[in-house]
Amino acid sequence: MSAADRARLTTRAALASVAVALLLLGLKVWAALATGSVAMLGSLADTALDVIASLVTLFGVRVAAQPADREHRFGHGKAEALAALVQVGIISVSALGIAWRAIQRLIAGAETANAEDGIIVSVIALVATGFLIAYQRMVIRRTGSVAIRTDNVHYQSDVLLNLSVIAALVLDQYVGLTGADPVFGVGIALWLLWGAWRASLHAVDQLMDKEWPDDKRMRFLAVASARPEAKGIHDLRTRSSGAHDFAQFHIWIDPTMTVREAHDIVDAIEADLAREFPGVEVIIHVDPEGQVDNPGNPLLETDETREPIPE
Repeated sequence: MSAADRARLTTRAALASVAVALLLLGLKVWAALATGSVAMLGSLADTALDVIASLVTLFGVRVAAQPADREHRFGHGKAEALAALVQVGIISVSALGIAWRAIQRLIAGAETANAEDGIIVSVIALVATGFLIAYQRMVIRRTGSVAIRTDNVHYQSDVLLNLSVIAALVLDQYVGLTGADPVFGVGIALWLLWGAWRASLHAVDQLMDKEWPDDKRMRFLAVASARPEAKGIHDLRTRSSGAHDFAQFHIWIDPTMTVREAHDIVDAIEADLAREFPGVEVIIHVDPEGQVDNPGNPLLETDETREPIPE
């Protein structure tokens, strides 16, 4: 997928998120006023912050789509991770506010009203959110966007949130279980906090330049070392920035080769990697066979601890 296609898809997904959030915000304002439900109030607060989070996502994916420039030579991909962390903060604040309001109503013993209005709005929210989640998942599969992934996690929690609102209203008004509404409100808050924690992990990994998963590293090594001229590979370093992957490593070459011959081998290895890992930016440093750079540095593996070459 080209950078332009990726930018178009992520922008459309972010705009769809903003549109759904605005629609649900209007509906839930009316439902919260009509029912007095703390669960619905919590759902309203979450949707209001959804609008802000979706706008942050839109901003993040647009910035991340910008090409590399003089000040950002590795591109702007980490803007997506930053946008994701902003969303996590918004979700966490929303959850704490919901929990506080629910505890207050539980102590006061407040009751709800007009359950039908709240249930209808929650069903509409479920349908709209379901369509949005399905669309976002398609975009995530095609682009790998961390910002859209975080937004998707949040909307997945919204499904449970709306189901909880329906259950709370039914139990409170039709079954007669007083206190069910605020109890569900606390449960919703805890679920949102758990979702925020899970969503933050991937964003933090990107910002901290975490290595690729082991299986991906091993596949990369297998391709990089496939040519017989590659006598050994060490100091493989990998990272991701948005949807962009980066890899660099040292390779041992026969020291009797000319510069031109070594250059041609590196070009061939880069072509092999480009076919198997399209879009990955690769930097290869050539060492004469047996050369160990700075052996005191544990990141620059010695002859005994260098990266294994898969069979």
